[in-house]
Amino acid sequence: MINGGKMKRKNIIEKIYRLREEWKYDFYECVQDIAEHPVVLRMKLYPHHGTTNCYKHCMNVAYYNYQWCRFFHLDAKSAARGAMLHDLFLYDWHTHAEKTGDKFHGLTHPNTALKNAEKFFELNKIEKDIIYSHMWPVTLFRFPKTKEGFITTLTDKYCGACESSKRRKREKRREK
Repeated sequence: MINGGKMKRKNIIEKIYRLREEWKYDFYECVQDIAEHPVVLRMKLYPHHGTTNCYKHCMNVAYYNYQWCRFFHLDAKSAARGAMLHDLFLYDWHTHAEKTGDKFHGLTHPNTALKNAEKFFELNKIEKDIIYSHMWPVTLFRFPKTKEGFITTLTDKYCGACESSKRRKREKRREK
């Protein structure tokens, strides 16, 4: 009985790794036009969480969104594309308040990102929902209306936490 359970678990893990490997190439096909767009590439200029820039953060969120949504048989393509654009606000949020007086970046940047995304890309309902609601629950009344949007709120927080913790680990190593 115990060996049967271990074998089943091992088979499931192997299947997940195999699917992730297969889906990696499908993922990039979904976001390639966005990832290579000159305006989106400007996100590389802006620091985000820890030592991660805004572009890399969006790519991380898009990748994990794609994986989760495909696993749950949701619209993985829209989930990846919306996530790739969810922080298209095009400024350094660390210095934004000082320069503009806008002290509520966490609340206002989804609108800015959505406006910027709509200027350069044709967005569907799911992609708009992802960009507009990704900061929930911080933006209390912008609850995601789609399953893909809800998954993005979780993926965004997960990636942000991982990226921020990498910075802290590096800082601790430098102190030693």
